[in-house]
Formats: sequence, C-alpha cells, structure tokens
Amino acid sequence: MLLNTSSKGQELFSHTDSSAAWRLSSHFLKSIPFDQPNLTFCCIGTDRSTGDTLGPLIGTWLKDHPTFPYEVIGTLEQPLHALNLSETTQSIQDRSEAPFVVAIDACLGQLDRIGFILVEDGPLFPGKAVKKELPPIGDLSIKGIVNVSGFMEYTVLQNTRLQVPYKMGKVIVRALLLAWQRHQLKVISNRHDDRNNEYAWK
Repeated sequence: MLLNTSSKGQELFSHTDSSAAWRLSSHFLKSIPFDQPNLTFCCIGTDRSTGDTLGPLIGTWLKDHPTFPYEVIGTLEQPLHALNLSETTQSIQDRSEAPFVVAIDACLGQLDRIGFILVEDGPLFPGKAVKKELPPIGDLSIKGIVNVSGFMEYTVLQNTRLQVPYKMGKVIVRALLLAWQRHQLKVISNRHDDRNNEYAWK
C-alpha cells in the first residue's frame, strides 16, 4: 500500500515513542467498538516479503493471545493476501450481520515517515504499492509505514529489514490488547457504579 500523508482525518504515531502503545490504545479505545461481539481484525500481508509481514505478524500474536476474544483473519500460517483477499472480503460482506472490520497492513510512504503507524477511519486499499487492484477492506485502517515509496516498490518491500515490521507490530499488538483491557475495566467499573446506585435507592 502507498501512503498519501496529505489525507485528512489521519492520526500518526511513531512506534519509537516511549508512550506510543498507551497513546495508540487511547485512540483505539475511542475508535474500535470493543463491545461488539462480531468485531473482526483482518491482518493483510505475507511472510514471503519481509516488508509485508506486518499484518500476519500482528494476526499471529493476536490469535495466540489466550484470552483475546475477537475474530482474527490473517496469520503467518494462514495469511490474508492478494490471492484470497477478494474471496474473504466477499464472505465478510455476505454475513447476515456485518462485522466491524479493523484492517491492518504495511504501507510505503515518505522517507521521514518510516516507522510511523497511521490510523484512519474507513477502508484501506491493499496492493496499491505494487500496482495490484484489490477490493477495499475495513471500517478502520491501521497502517505501518515500513519503507519509502516512489521507486521499485515491490523490490523495496522485498528488501525491507524484518525488524521494522516486527517492532511496529509489537507496538500495535500491545496497544490493541491494552485498549481491550481498558475497555474491560471500564465495563467492570460501570457495573460496579450501577450496583452502588441501585443500593443507594434501597
């Protein structure tokens, strides 16, 4: 995916910022409906290209988490990529109750934006960086800028150092799990307050 940093409604986070996971979790807490049981995370990419491993790394870590309750599509073992994305997108659209989809993918961007995490309302458009026509996917997009765009994008993705998507993926997963845990604590706190209010009227 190519990144146009001039678009409106985007939030950028540097994965090297010491508070990145907390700040990201606060943003996710506002933008992801963790109270919806049909929340789905679509993690796009493939382990055949180091720059494109961000999605499947995140999908693997989320799916391996023992208590993360939401559907995760796209892992290192079963990647969500160009060959099955259209079919997967259609199957999601055909469900009787449409899920809220968080789409995650690597992208290319400006040199000074490498290592930044971009969160944006609306779908992402996979494959643009390598000139592929794939269907848009997602109600919320999370994109990791892994390398520079503008020249031989396919080769650039192939030769991206693994540590870039690996470290960015760790921050995104930590932020998602933290946001989910903060949501759980908020639910428990609200229930406790409701009980106290109920007893106060007795």
